[in-house]
Amino acid sequence: MQPVARLFVMLGSVNAALAVILGAFGAHMLKARVSPEMLNVYQVGSHYHFYHAIGMLIIGLLAAQIHNDAAVQLSGFLMLAGIVLFCGSLYLLAVTGITWLGAVAPLGGLAFIAAWSVLAVAALRAKTSIGS
Repeated sequence: MQPVARLFVMLGSVNAALAVILGAFGAHMLKARVSPEMLNVYQVGSHYHFYHAIGMLIIGLLAAQIHNDAAVQLSGFLMLAGIVLFCGSLYLLAVTGITWLGAVAPLGGLAFIAAWSVLAVAALRAKTSIGS
């Protein structure tokens, strides 16, 4: 497996594990400590974290098929940025109550949108059949 493919499979796997850990923390430890509204904010972060961890795994597998494609790599890094900015800001907002963190989430959302869009472009430009 190429280094970039390995990197994104590793990052996706680590982020999937973190999403499960942080989701369990929210479900078991925060329920009695934060308002239902903030628990919902936390859960949104957890769900998006897990979805995009799976996205990073997909990017890693595609990177193994579409060799040396800068768009695939960019997509993976944008997805990682989205996890940090979107999910991270929602986790911190829910736990700390610092309201300005809510303004960071849309930047992460834009990174997610860009990641999926760039990945679509990479798939359209692929010179080899994906999966062969």
